Amino acid sequence: MTGRSFLMPNYAPPPVTFVRGEGSRLWDVDGKEYLDFLGGLAVTSLGHSHPAVAAAVAEQARTLLHVCNLFGTTVGPEVAETLDRLIGGPAGQIFFCNSGAEANECAIKLARKWGGGAGRGPKGHTRHGVVSTYGSFHGRTLAALAATGQPTKHEPFQPLPEGFRHVALGDVEAMDAAVDPSVVGAVLLEPIQGEGGVNVPPKGWFAEVRRICDERDVLLVLDEVQTGLGRTGAWFGFQHEGIQPDVVTMAKALGNGMPIGACWARADVASAFVPGDHGTTFGGQPLAAAAARATLAVMEAEDVPARARRAGARLAEGLAELPGVTSVRGRGLLLAAELDGRPSKDVNAAALARGLVVNAVTPTAIRLAPSLLVADAELDQALAILDAVLSC
Repeated sequence: MTGRSFLMPNYAPPPVTFVRGEGSRLWDVDGKEYLDFLGGLAVTSLGHSHPAVAAAVAEQARTLLHVCNLFGTTVGPEVAETLDRLIGGPAGQIFFCNSGAEANECAIKLARKWGGGAGRGPKGHTRHGVVSTYGSFHGRTLAALAATGQPTKHEPFQPLPEGFRHVALGDVEAMDAAVDPSVVGAVLLEPIQGEGGVNVPPKGWFAEVRRICDERDVLLVLDEVQTGLGRTGAWFGFQHEGIQPDVVTMAKALGNGMPIGACWARADVASAFVPGDHGTTFGGQPLAAAAARATLAVMEAEDVPARARRAGARLAEGLAELPGVTSVRGRGLLLAAELDGRPSKDVNAAALARGLVVNAVTPTAIRLAPSLLVADAELDQALAILDAVLSC
C-alpha cells in the first residue's frame, strides 16, 4: 500500500472504519464496540446482519445471482405484490432499481411521460414541470438533484435539468401558485424531510396538496426513501396523513443493506411506460430481491410500525429531558434533537468517541434512526451516552 487513498474525495476522511455488525452493534478495526443509532442512514432497519436476511442472500447466491430484465424471475414479483399491498389504495405496479435516487429518477421520467400523453398539456406544451419544497432531498443524480430544494447543492453542477420549482414546506398558497397545470405534471414531496433536518410538515398540509393535485390533474409523488417501511410508525409516512399518492418511491430499508429501490405507481399511471421507455441492468435482480423478500417478511412478522411508534415515543421522551436539547422533532424512529448553542458536529464526534453512532443532520441538530427492532435497554444506553456528552 502506498498510503494514499484510491477513492475519490467525495467524502471526508472516515473517523472510524467498521468491520462487523450485529443487530444494533458495530465493531471497528480495533475491536471497539459501538451502538448504532443511525442505521446506515435509516437503511439497516432490522439491524446489522439480520440472520433471516443473511440466510436469504446466501441461499439466493447459491441458486441464481443475476439475469437481465429481458427475462423473468420468481422473487421480484413476490416483493412487488407485498409492496403494493402495504401501500394500499388502488392497484399499482412496481419498477425495481438500485437506490432512492434511481427510484426518484424513475418517478420523474414517469411523470414526464404521463404528463405528455393523452392530451394532458395545452397544445404545444408538455407538462414536464415538477414542484418540490425547499429543504428537500431527493438524490444526487441530475434530475433528482434538480428536484432537491437545497440551492447550495446545485451550484457546482449547473446547468441542471429545467422544469423544477420549489416552494416553502407547509405553505399552501405558495404550492397553489406554483402548480400551473399548463406545465406542471407532478408534485414531489417527502412525508418528513430527512436530510433537510427531519422536518415535519404541518398537519393538514398534505391534504391541501392532494386537493390541488386533484383539481389540476397533477400527480402527487411521495418520496418515501427514508420514511417508508415502518420507520415513522406506519408502513409509509403518507398513511399518517390520510391521503393516497399516485406514485411512491422507496429504497433504504427495503433490502436491510442490500442495494434495492422501487417506484410504485397507480396502475393507470404506470401504463404510461411502454417497453423501452425506462430500464436498469441490476434493478430487481434475484440477490437484492431475495434480501427484500426476507426483510419484508421479518418486518411484517415483527409489526415494525408498532415497534417504531412505541420505541420512538420512549426515545423522544428521553431526548427531550437531556440537557441542552431544546426540542425534538420527527415521527416514530426518525427523530432529530435540536441543540441549544452547541454545534451538532461536536456532539456527534463526542458521541462517537463514547461509542454511539448518530448524525449531525443540521449545524444545530442530531439525527437518530436506529433499528426498528431496537431494544429498550439499547434506547436507555444511547440516552445515557448523550446525557454524558451534553453534560460536559
